[in-house]
Amino acid sequence: MGRLGLTEILVIVGIVILLFGGKKIPELMKGLGSGIKEFKNAAKDDQPAPSKKEEEEK
Repeated sequence: MGRLGLTEILVIVGIVILLFGGKKIPELMKGLGSGIKEFKNAAKDDQPAPSKKEEEEK
């Protein structure tokens, strides 16, 4: 299995359009975008809090 070329990507996009229809795809992309946004926010919140020593230096 190599990299996906332009032809393979177009075939995959065509199949997705046939399966979900043109009206449903924007809703799917909106849901995907909000999921990625929530993931990024959760990743930011997961970072360790600064120690007291670092806060006192500021």
